[in-house]
Amino acid sequence: MDEKLSKVDPKLLDLLVCPLTKGRLSFNRETNELISQKAQLAYPIRDGIPIMLISEARKIED
Repeated sequence: MDEKLSKVDPKLLDLLVCPLTKGRLSFNRETNELISQKAQLAYPIRDGIPIMLISEARKIED
């Protein structure tokens, strides 16, 4: 999994926002996902590419 993480460009992660709320995202290294706290969604990163589709996001449950 570390190989996939190293493929994600940190500058790209700084530019991405949640497509639903347009809010900031945080990177969860453990699950390899971008987290939108406001929308309670986790966007997956596959093969170093963030999948920024709401339909692909996982709902975060409290």
